[in-house]
Amino acid sequence: MSAADRAGELARLTLELVNVPSVSRHEAAVTDLIARHVAALPTMRIVHRRPDAIVFGPPGRPDVVLAGHSDTVPAQGNLPGRLEAGVVHGLGAADMKGALAVMLQLAADLDRGLRPRLRPLFVIFGREEVQLSESVLARLFDACPVILQATLAVVMEPTDNRLQAGCLGNVKAELEFRGVSAHSARPWLGVNAIHEAVRGLGRVVEAPPEPVVLGGLTFREVLSVTEISGGIANNVIPDRVVCGLNFRYAGHRTRAEAEDRLRELVGPAGELRVLDHAPAAPVAVDNPLLHRLQALGGLAVEAKQAWTPVAEFAERGLDAVNFGPGDPELAHRRDERVTVAALETSHSILCRFLCD
Repeated sequence: MSAADRAGELARLTLELVNVPSVSRHEAAVTDLIARHVAALPTMRIVHRRPDAIVFGPPGRPDVVLAGHSDTVPAQGNLPGRLEAGVVHGLGAADMKGALAVMLQLAADLDRGLRPRLRPLFVIFGREEVQLSESVLARLFDACPVILQATLAVVMEPTDNRLQAGCLGNVKAELEFRGVSAHSARPWLGVNAIHEAVRGLGRVVEAPPEPVVLGGLTFREVLSVTEISGGIANNVIPDRVVCGLNFRYAGHRTRAEAEDRLRELVGPAGELRVLDHAPAAPVAVDNPLLHRLQALGGLAVEAKQAWTPVAEFAERGLDAVNFGPGDPELAHRRDERVTVAALETSHSILCRFLCD
């Protein structure tokens, strides 16, 4: 296949995937589409399939997992997609249906006779854009243990074709302040929960980003107030305020240590409750296949200043790294898009990684 033909196929595949809606918890149709593409490749074997996931590859124990999620955030008037001037526009184009197209194209190339030195296993799963408690990937590890026999997982999150190691943990919590309601004409008869919140949030507001160096890469731990709700009426002193907190932490902390650190940052004010916790991932900079990908792609290794499923692989003992064609700054936007050139670059680097 010529370079021009491959670029055209990558663009068509991406647009085809974009045009099948797959908002989280509704991935069955796009999984069916992927399964039809795989069924047309005689040398590819579907190892495991469920409505929201599919695992496939050539026979044998895998050396490397190429992984990506099939779900998207809700549409924002960006369906159907379109291909225009070398750019695929539409919901999920960057995060991460462009990456799924690259995976399907690599599978097709292998079926046409491309001879890999590394045997890949392709893992596509849903429900990544929702809370970790709904993780499909965690269930796949138990249902399909061959995934964990690989040496490295490449999670094709949008990185703009940069190699990003590790990931931040993500703690979602709420901080509740209690007061006593009263008439606003006589506020001294009550305790204003909003005033308590203003005073109690001081430590959070003043907490600066904290740099943490792991494996020579700098991550930044940050705590933010992301939501606030309270109040009864304009003439009532409020007796309750709830603030949403988001704490992002580096991979040197366990889950328990991260929650202890959050309590330390918040201090004694209010009542803190952890609602959801996605753990951080360590930096797998010593993995030999990571070195191979870095060298063959001419890639520098950066820190991943976000949470990604590399953490789920790391928790099960498989080193993982982030690398994909989408631009993370375009993810979840109304004008989400991915360039065909970025798809070609991703495909080319991964092809060399598997075959050279």
